[in-house]
Amino acid sequence: MFESPCKSINVLNAWSESQEELRETQPASPPRGTGKLVKIKKKKRKEQQSEKHSVSDPQLCPDDDVKGRKETKYRPDELIVRGIFQIGKKSHDVVLTATRVTWTPIQPETPTADRDVKKQEEYVELKDVFAVKVKRRRSVGQQTGGTLLGITLFQCKKKGLKLKDHAIHFNNLSVDHCETWFKSLTEILSGFKNRPKSLKVFVNPISHKKEAYQIYLDKVAPLFKLADIQADVTVTKRKGQALSILKDCSLEEYDGVVCVGGDGSVAEVAHGLLLRAQMDAGRDTDSIFTPVQAALPLGIIPAGSTDVVACSVHGIRRAVTATLHIIMGHHQPVDVCSFSCMGRLVRFGFSAMFGFGGRTLALAERHRWMPPSQRREFALIKTLANLKPEDCELSFITSRGAEDQTKAERNRDGEAICEGDSWQTRHGLYLNISIMAIPCLCSMAPRGLAPNTRLNNGSMALIVVDNTSRSEFIKHLKRYGSTNNQFGFSFIETHTVKAVRLRPRSQGSWAEDVLEENEESDSKTVPIISSEGTYPWNIDGDLLEVTSELLIRVHPQLLTLFGADVEEAEESPVKCSCI
Repeated sequence: MFESPCKSINVLNAWSESQEELRETQPASPPRGTGKLVKIKKKKRKEQQSEKHSVSDPQLCPDDDVKGRKETKYRPDELIVRGIFQIGKKSHDVVLTATRVTWTPIQPETPTADRDVKKQEEYVELKDVFAVKVKRRRSVGQQTGGTLLGITLFQCKKKGLKLKDHAIHFNNLSVDHCETWFKSLTEILSGFKNRPKSLKVFVNPISHKKEAYQIYLDKVAPLFKLADIQADVTVTKRKGQALSILKDCSLEEYDGVVCVGGDGSVAEVAHGLLLRAQMDAGRDTDSIFTPVQAALPLGIIPAGSTDVVACSVHGIRRAVTATLHIIMGHHQPVDVCSFSCMGRLVRFGFSAMFGFGGRTLALAERHRWMPPSQRREFALIKTLANLKPEDCELSFITSRGAEDQTKAERNRDGEAICEGDSWQTRHGLYLNISIMAIPCLCSMAPRGLAPNTRLNNGSMALIVVDNTSRSEFIKHLKRYGSTNNQFGFSFIETHTVKAVRLRPRSQGSWAEDVLEENEESDSKTVPIISSEGTYPWNIDGDLLEVTSELLIRVHPQLLTLFGADVEEAEESPVKCSCI
């Protein structure tokens, strides 16, 4: 209820001193009142000076040495500095504590004045502030100096899943006053963990509509500059360049890696980060091994056509939201799959599709000369028109949920698969098989392609579509964009698994000439057969040709992304015009 005498004196001096500085910034006006009142004010000034406090700076509480800010532990509500600033058109009493900046309008002392100060009090949490800058007025062409106006706080505001930057201006013309506040705020902000100061940025200039680099220049770079983040930018010129750089460059100087592009670019950078971690740890990737976690977090700026990974960690395809997640240091651990063929690591990834998903992508890749949207619709329609099942052997190990999570946490390497786990095996004809470690949210599937899994639950969603008619399969596809259960069909099975092994039993791939030859065949009985000896997989939007069986394992929290765990994409569903 009562403050200690020492603290009360400091607060009083900070208040009085700020009033002095505010008077200096305002136009002089004739004083109101009698000469006796003026003498009383002079007497108060002398008493304040006798306390050995300077009136040129706002006062700090005891032990508030700015240089030793990191060593000093403040209570959340302990006052650090106090002063008067003009916010908007009104003067405010502004208080800085270790957790927030609070400001209250200065009310006139009249009988009719509103004395309910709490209703007018406003504040900003410092955990939501990412930058503090000195505000100056400069003439045209002036690069340095200028008239001091005050300081500005830049806040990260959240509305739904959107993040946006918001500026709060605190105006005061006193240099000493603003300098003290600037130093105190800077010291507090520098103490937040996980906020990066140096980033390696990869930009894919040909991603989607070839807008990735412009998105970076317009939306991302200005915010990085505002947050004093140094960005080492590489605009890639060929596929695989980011992977090559990550395998050889020195990563110690960076606090994170950022990818500006679509799902294919994200998959390449994520694979590069994880592959580099295995190289540094001495893992033998030519065997079935337990991978180690990536050393740096990955930030994703969506600039592709679907951006399922970005949507899964941001809930929305918005460059500013993604950038602010990076600046604020929002870390989200995610599960990652490893894909191995014949005992050797092929790549790391988040999701895979075999059958319809792989065939559609393979057909689209053979028509790269077409515009992206036309190419995707053409491949989808063509593959649906010649819908054929895959004859394969499917094996999987089911996940035991919390029990597997506990095992993974106890295991030093984070591996949840044990030798005693039993494989379930079945043979049959399948139209599509999906294996996903993340929900894979996107605009066409706002609930996700795999809504039954989470970002870091230590398991994968296995979705098996048995052979059925074309019309029933199309009904299943359409449900991804609606609120209806897309798995509510008798020909669809879903399993929560931690390992999958898929072995195609027919030789070959679904070449374009095979599509024409089998066009008249009965899709319910005739599987895909060709002589080329490879099978197309859609892994994170990239085409992977595999010659034999593929082993997919989930590795809990193997990679950290800048973002958050979201349940559903906020964007309104976008229906595919071709179905």
